[in-house]
Amino acid sequence: MIIAVDFDGTIVEHKYPKIGREKPFAIDTLRRLAGEGHKIILWTSREGELLEDAIRFCKDRGFTFYAINSDTPAGSLTFTDKTTSTKLVADVYIDDRNLGGLPDWGEIYEIVNGARRSRHKHHHKRSFLQRLFGR
Repeated sequence: MIIAVDFDGTIVEHKYPKIGREKPFAIDTLRRLAGEGHKIILWTSREGELLEDAIRFCKDRGFTFYAINSDTPAGSLTFTDKTTSTKLVADVYIDDRNLGGLPDWGEIYEIVNGARRSRHKHHHKRSFLQRLFGR
């Protein structure tokens, strides 16, 4: 799976433009997911030196992203590029601004693995709205 992950408020506590403390188990979970074959993309609005700081923060803790603000490593954006779309395609987006908030990283790991298992099954899964309204 391709997993897009926000930085501020998701991997670290929100202290933008500074870098907050790492959220418990964030980097460990990202390393584990990448080790299982998932492609982890840093998906952030940070630019320039602030973006480089975020990349370095993760690298210093033993985690390197598959790509930065792009679907592919070759398209990684580490600066503002007005000619390239910043929309990227991913199977899962992990962001503290999710509807319902950000689960803890243990729950995120379980959700991602559950999504991967359900993608390999051929049964019809009811949508969130179908489950919510009982249809």
